[in-house]
Amino acid sequence: MRNLVLVSLAVLSISLLPAQLRAEEAPKTAPAPRWALAIHGGAGVISKDMPAEQRAQYTAGLEAALTAGKKVLEGGGTSLDAVQAVILTLEDNPLFNAGKGAVYTHEGTHELDAAIMNGRDRSCGSVTGIKTVKHPILLARAVMERTPHVFMMGDGAEQLAAKLGLERVDNSYFDTERRREQLDRAIEREKETGSWSDTFGTVGAAAFDTHGDLAAATSTGGLTNKRFGRIGDVPVIGAGTYADNDSCALSGTGFGEQYIRNTVTRTIAALVEYKGMTCQQAADHVMRERLNPGDGGVIGVGRHGDIVWSFNSTGMFRGAADSNGRFETRIWEDE
Repeated sequence: MRNLVLVSLAVLSISLLPAQLRAEEAPKTAPAPRWALAIHGGAGVISKDMPAEQRAQYTAGLEAALTAGKKVLEGGGTSLDAVQAVILTLEDNPLFNAGKGAVYTHEGTHELDAAIMNGRDRSCGSVTGIKTVKHPILLARAVMERTPHVFMMGDGAEQLAAKLGLERVDNSYFDTERRREQLDRAIEREKETGSWSDTFGTVGAAAFDTHGDLAAATSTGGLTNKRFGRIGDVPVIGAGTYADNDSCALSGTGFGEQYIRNTVTRTIAALVEYKGMTCQQAADHVMRERLNPGDGGVIGVGRHGDIVWSFNSTGMFRGAADSNGRFETRIWEDE
């Protein structure tokens, strides 16, 4: 009886504490974000000896892209418009392997790929082998919204761009001195080792909007020194790009053939939908168990606005923002 009385007094004393004090002692959890955005600018061997000036340029480029998508989402815009805004910004930045910064093929030209997907109804559009469209992501979205098709290539896709009045440029518009030097080194290395492709990179974005919809988009110039009409994972829905409101929106970057073989983005989404994993658990599983070290990475946003990224390379240019005030960019794992 004495013990019972003591316990009752203890409970009573706690209940008499000021409500504010009890609330402060309770564990706090952040509210689910009303919108969220994840972006990447490519993964691979990224040296930590990068000059400070160059690192600042990459950081500024990522922040500009993140800001473009953030403005759309803050204003109540759609996830589709947000990921498009991110990709447009990165396609205009010669630092990244997409649009103006696209790498060279073996023949000294540029062939670009892009894809976009709406998680609300799984509508999607992708293009490959693009040579004269300034912004391939706009053509991918046009395929999704203005044709009954999903995937278009080469000359046919270029004809569609002309019909729709999308901005065209000469292939030389995509030339940059830095990428030409990469091609020259890759050709010399091919003569020495027989390995004919090198330097992969991509840009991508995934978003969750205030309407509860997810979307993902990805764009790339492919592999340096690529030939024979090679197509990577970016325009292959379920490999480099995927979005579904029942799971998550994802964009991958890395060794494209591996992403195709392992249907990386669709596999991550399926683990969330059918196995009950979180997006982070699913992404980590695929990066660690399905892919080889150095293959690349993935960014994504879950159906509740949770932002994820996972990579097995030395680094990945990436960024995240949400309605709770998060706004950050990173390059290496230990930052």
